[in-house]
Amino acid sequence: MAIDFAAARLNMVESQVRINDVTDVRLHDVMRTLPRETLVPADKAYAAYADVTVEYAPGRYMLRPREVSKLLQALKAKTGERALAIAAPYAGAVLEALGLKVTRVDGEDLTALPGGTFDIVVVEGAVPRAPQAWIDALAPAGRLALVEQEGPAGRAVMYVRAEDGVGRRVLFDATSPILAGFEPQPGFTF
Repeated sequence: MAIDFAAARLNMVESQVRINDVTDVRLHDVMRTLPRETLVPADKAYAAYADVTVEYAPGRYMLRPREVSKLLQALKAKTGERALAIAAPYAGAVLEALGLKVTRVDGEDLTALPGGTFDIVVVEGAVPRAPQAWIDALAPAGRLALVEQEGPAGRAVMYVRAEDGVGRRVLFDATSPILAGFEPQPGFTF
């Protein structure tokens, strides 16, 4: 039986995005048409619109639709801005559809970033704490949105570069698998 992906996209927006206080109709419009299933291996396409994280490459995950839409709404993307999508195929595609200039980083070293700064940096998947390289990639008034997670529960957070430094605020509770290479290292303290 073939999956009706157009119906699945509509259902995703109506049952996972809109009901979770994502009110940006631009996001609704893009998410209703963007083929999320093409960003995962064919044998996982069935899960592309489910309320789950989907592994699209070893150690790399697309966030649940709820989390990625809430992160993108918090970023308040504007047409023409420069965005950096770190291990974020779906978020990057949504930003591109919104008219942003998107640079993607998805290799083994997610802290080896291209030169320059960005108005928006978005990450799918979780890390214990945002690496300094990601914060340093923010242009003046730049925003970084990601999930920080050290244990079983995490939080979506946003960093914002202001004239006097960088601020951080918690957006909402979120969980996602930790990105490969960012696993917390066991330690010992007295």
